[in-house]
Amino acid sequence: MTAPSPPRATVPFPARAVIDLAAIAANVGVLKQRAGAAEVMAVVKADAYGHGLVRSAQAALAGGASWLGVAQLTEAMSLRAAGVTAPVLAWLHAPGAGFAQAIKADVDLGVSATWMLDEVAAAARASGRTARVQLKADTGLGRNGAYLFPVDTDSTATDWSALVDRARALEAEEAVRVTGLFTHFAYADAPQHPTVQAQQTAFAEAVALAERAGLRPEVRHMSNSAATLTTPAAAWDMVRPGLAVYGLTPAPEVGSSADFGLVPAMTAIAEASVVKAVPAGQGVSYGHTYTTSGPATLVDVPLGYADGVPRHASGLAEVMINGRRHRIAGRVCMDQFVVDVGDQQVTAGDEVILFGPGDRGEPTAQDWAEAVGTINYEIVTRFGPRVPREYAGAPVGAEEETW
Repeated sequence: MTAPSPPRATVPFPARAVIDLAAIAANVGVLKQRAGAAEVMAVVKADAYGHGLVRSAQAALAGGASWLGVAQLTEAMSLRAAGVTAPVLAWLHAPGAGFAQAIKADVDLGVSATWMLDEVAAAARASGRTARVQLKADTGLGRNGAYLFPVDTDSTATDWSALVDRARALEAEEAVRVTGLFTHFAYADAPQHPTVQAQQTAFAEAVALAERAGLRPEVRHMSNSAATLTTPAAAWDMVRPGLAVYGLTPAPEVGSSADFGLVPAMTAIAEASVVKAVPAGQGVSYGHTYTTSGPATLVDVPLGYADGVPRHASGLAEVMINGRRHRIAGRVCMDQFVVDVGDQQVTAGDEVILFGPGDRGEPTAQDWAEAVGTINYEIVTRFGPRVPREYAGAPVGAEEETW
């Protein structure tokens, strides 16, 4: 008889991202209130903006979301494999995506072009199922989606009209069922920008064209996080927030997370590694871009750009150690960065908070974004898989063991 393999040792990583699931659920509740009668699709693409796909999806559903949105089919199938049965829309595909598995799993497929629709229909025929599809119109973003406007001044034909006509024909043979129509804003974080109203008008035209052709979608949607919070007239049947689900403001020029009633769900924490005293004039990290101005204590923090700490944060972003904030000293390295804490008493193993909700005085993801010259989306999403996610705060109404 072969002896059983010994259990694998669990080796702790010296950092973690703590995700507050109750905050995610509460944020969805806030968005649901903003949406009025419209449903909420919580967007959980990109590993739920770095917060963890399955746990975040479950928390969003507990908070009142009735749909989930992802970019890639692999994300949708991961949700199904985890037992998530709620409606899921996946919308970003390249040729040869392999739609059959998703069709069998009742995943709604966002479709932006006739070639894509034909591939979906072929997969539906092969699987013996009717595919659920949602047609995406490009109403002015200039990204994916079927272009709504005529390109040739001598013709009224558009990519959108061709997509609608093809979808109607495929519905007639029961290869597809058009369950939704959608589009995406270009400037929703600036609600007074003229494109915001122009895209609402354009989408209404796209919907009218589709319905005149005989399509009867279940849902029509265009509002992202910013539009959900600032442009209630654009709610249609469903809103599609992403960033705001995780408590971050999608429009910092308009309002902070707190202004919108949102609570940031991620707190990024590391443990201090080597702590040592150095004299004045000591250069720190590669290139000695920072030099101590007097006797100082340097704290080595075991997180770097391989983990998602932006190299551009070098000398700019702040962390909090034992209640005091300090700026990163010198360059961020692949696996670590250094903080000059002056004469503060710090011991190896002390918590180093990179960012969090800000309720303890720690920096926020928005603070980091402003320091680095990027957006808060990137700060949370780029935290890599090497950093463990820990979950706290089971949503109200959820069974404890689920979390």
